[in-house]
Amino acid sequence: PAHNTPFSPKLATLLLQVLKEVTPEITQDSPKYHTVYRAHLPDAGLFQCSITGLGFEVKSAVTITYRYATWTEHLSKDEQETWTPAGPLFYIEVQSGIVQAVHLPHFICLAEEDINTSLCSIAHFKSGKMTLERPTRVIAFSAVLENPSFSLLGVLWRRLRSTLNSLPMHSLVLIFQQLSAANTTLHLYLIPDDKSVKQAIEKQEMDWNSKLIPKPPPLNPLFFGCIYQVTSTNSVEITPDERLRFCYKSPKEQQLFVEIYIRNMAEEIGLLMRDTRNDTVVWRASLRSGDINHPACVSKTLSGAAFMKKHKTKLCSRMRQLSTILLQLRDANVINSDEEEEVQRQDTSQRKNQVLLELAEKKGLEAQEQLYQILRMKDPYLIADLE
Repeated sequence: PAHNTPFSPKLATLLLQVLKEVTPEITQDSPKYHTVYRAHLPDAGLFQCSITGLGFEVKSAVTITYRYATWTEHLSKDEQETWTPAGPLFYIEVQSGIVQAVHLPHFICLAEEDINTSLCSIAHFKSGKMTLERPTRVIAFSAVLENPSFSLLGVLWRRLRSTLNSLPMHSLVLIFQQLSAANTTLHLYLIPDDKSVKQAIEKQEMDWNSKLIPKPPPLNPLFFGCIYQVTSTNSVEITPDERLRFCYKSPKEQQLFVEIYIRNMAEEIGLLMRDTRNDTVVWRASLRSGDINHPACVSKTLSGAAFMKKHKTKLCSRMRQLSTILLQLRDANVINSDEEEEVQRQDTSQRKNQVLLELAEKKGLEAQEQLYQILRMKDPYLIADLE
């Protein structure tokens, strides 16, 4: 593949541009069951999708449609030997001539020294063939391409033997409690900070009736190909192995995780992750009894997301105390003032409830869990009746 845009590593910068956040509509492409996002950008400016992190600089109002695609379906095996995905792959559709620049998310940590950004390219797939374009500039969390043409676009990083285990990545540790499992059973994932991968894991875990337990990300950047060991300050069983290889797996592949079985949940359990190369602690978190749904009530408990999905129609017609619920969601930073106004603008209480539930669904498992817990507190009789 040929590069067709001039590029200098000096253009790499850690400066973050201010992007106006926009929440897209979400629909399902029924033939292929893709989740499709549709962002309505109201005027000229720089906008960022609140769900995917995808950014657009536009010269006038426009509607942009996009969805996640899968690297492994488009990169050949030979290309995968040369290039490693550094962010999600997107399929983007928009009227030509309106978008002046696209900001494609990446998870490479530019804060570290000696990052050779000339190894960064933007893959463009058309008619089954890949061409590579040099980004106009590389900034923290995104690669910017000016005057783009659209189809399939995403950020790749060239693999060099000398840098394979030394390319620093932003990463996430995701912990889920399996609500239908014996005692306390957790799934722990270590993944690059790729929203398409995170979304795929959340969907899979929701199907397994699991609850997300939010914890902070690793303390420092991690490295593909390295092994990280999960340990605990308490007596727990970790299977199939305490060691996790940090690597990129496509959203459609089964992601690697360890299962943590806790027979007796103490007041607090410490979890640690160490780099096996030097025994350095790269991540730590405390699990407290309040984080966990206890076994006595687990058998009849649904996660917040599963509860919302199962009872959405009844919640639309029966949810009350909306102003109080919105205030608490604001205080918890789940929604912002614009989103609160959007809910309140609706002309009927049923429509207001519907917009709020859809908003929480767009924001993911953690937002749905927060809304569920607020409902349990504010309207326990409704929740008990539905459960």
